[in-house]
Amino acid sequence: MVGEEPNDARPEPSDRVPGAGDGSLDGPPHAGGTSGGFGAPAPWEAPPPGGPGASAPGASGASAPPPGFGPPPGAGQGFGPPPGSAPATAPGWAGAGTLPPPPAAPPGYGPPSGSGQGPRGEANPAQAVLIGLLNLSCLGLGYVFLRNWIGAAVCWVATAALLVLALPADVDGVPPGLLIGYGAFLLLAAADGARRGLRATLRLGASFRRLALPLAVVLLAVPAGGSLAYGAARDEAREQALLDRLSAADAEVKSADGLPFDKAEPLLAKALDVYEDLGTKHAGSRAGKLVPARLDAYYATVSGPYEKKTYCEAITPLKHLRGLADSFDKGLLGARPAKADEPLAHSLYECGTAALAVDTAKPTAAESLNELLGTFPKSSHATRVEPAVREAVKKRTDVLDSSSDPCVPTAELRTLRTTLRDMTDASLDGVTREAVAGVQRGDFACGTDQFKDKNYEEAIKTMTEYATAYPDSPQAAHARSIAIAAEIADEEPAAGKRLPPSEVPGGSRMILVVSNDGPGAVDLLYTGPMTGKVTLKTCTTCTKYPGPIFSQGKKIKACQGPASKYPKATLLLPAGDYHFLQKRAGTGSSYGDTKTSKVKIEPGYSYTNCLYVTSGY
Repeated sequence: MVGEEPNDARPEPSDRVPGAGDGSLDGPPHAGGTSGGFGAPAPWEAPPPGGPGASAPGASGASAPPPGFGPPPGAGQGFGPPPGSAPATAPGWAGAGTLPPPPAAPPGYGPPSGSGQGPRGEANPAQAVLIGLLNLSCLGLGYVFLRNWIGAAVCWVATAALLVLALPADVDGVPPGLLIGYGAFLLLAAADGARRGLRATLRLGASFRRLALPLAVVLLAVPAGGSLAYGAARDEAREQALLDRLSAADAEVKSADGLPFDKAEPLLAKALDVYEDLGTKHAGSRAGKLVPARLDAYYATVSGPYEKKTYCEAITPLKHLRGLADSFDKGLLGARPAKADEPLAHSLYECGTAALAVDTAKPTAAESLNELLGTFPKSSHATRVEPAVREAVKKRTDVLDSSSDPCVPTAELRTLRTTLRDMTDASLDGVTREAVAGVQRGDFACGTDQFKDKNYEEAIKTMTEYATAYPDSPQAAHARSIAIAAEIADEEPAAGKRLPPSEVPGGSRMILVVSNDGPGAVDLLYTGPMTGKVTLKTCTTCTKYPGPIFSQGKKIKACQGPASKYPKATLLLPAGDYHFLQKRAGTGSSYGDTKTSKVKIEPGYSYTNCLYVTSGY
């Protein structure tokens, strides 16, 4: 005994040599030394001791003793022959009377009772390979053939755990560590199964044994097929995840449709990042192959304002599309950025010309047209700029003298003049001069109309600015006269019944001497056949005269002192009715004051006028 547990060393019926100890001793031997109806034994079957068909020399027609160690059934105990019989001749030994060779293992060798395995025989490498291959199938079938149910259960649990963790397949797949661990487990199970099956006696029929090895090889397709199926499922999960990303990007583009571009741009940027990633890093995927069509849809969506003919709104989106070549993969974009050139040039032209006379336009006409002329100088739209601007100027200058409100075209001409001064193209120099002349004409026409409409405050402002802006204009003096008359009429409406004449009337002039007998300088404005303005300095020695209460009805005698005491101004006026307006400046002891008066100047007379100040009482 060498530490092995005892077992029954008798072979199974299927392992016995046919014709030996099976109740067929009287039958003739089979040809070729084989027997039984199953043909040759499979490579992993343990041959009977002594080899198949072995017989003792000289014992013709006698069947060989049954393999195995120990006496045949029914024999007496011990190693010698039964009493009265000749010694047995061992197969493979020369001569009778010699002892048979010792058995391969002592009685009692093999697995313990109830282990599910038969007795252990000689080493059978083919059988070991069979068991190992069956364990590699992930189903623990090697252990099942060995009837090692614990090992089989461990394989089933490990495989089930892998399936639970791996299914359903997702984008990331199974963690590599888990696959490595499971692979190592299968290899260990195969190695353990091969070790156990090397000398095990399988309780299987001969026909099934011949099918076992092909079955084991076929079953190797289970892990291989499962791996392929899982890989396909994982690839499909990846494809679906990429399609989901594509759908999310499409939703971003759709949600940006109709929004102002400054609000839509962040959404569009996110979609572009997804399109670029799918089209470059996942170009072979189903989602990646859809990116070109999505880019076409992106261009159509972003250029939507142009299709709707809202040209000013279309400029920024079209510039975005045209500039994508600087930030997006050029291979994916192809010729798409160039397709935005014509719509952008057209939009710049339409937006710029529409803003030519609009003071509040955003962007201004100069911004749009300068960009058109600078970016697309050879485009058909660039050649249309100068005629369009000239027509805009002419349209407004032609109506200055006939318009019911010349201030409107004048304001538009002023906006055009500002636009043209901001433009740099030399082709616009001529039309710029036309716009400047038109504004000058328009300002005078506007001030005149304001006076006629009794809008005196605006007339004063317009005509004063005109005289300041165009001092060399032939109409500068007339503009000053209208401003003076408007100022008088603002206090005395009768002074605004007619527009001051543009030329000074001829004929004789009458003298009107005006003196200042009071504190504070005085501006004296007059209008009639002639319009003008003089300023009298303050009288430093003059004081206010008492009012009605303190004067007790006494007549005020102003300007009675020496003539040199009072600042004076001499006016030479044609005969006619005049309206005067005194505008006395305030001093430290008095407030400013205004006073209107009417004077009739007749031919052949000289006139004096003394200006003084009374107190309130």
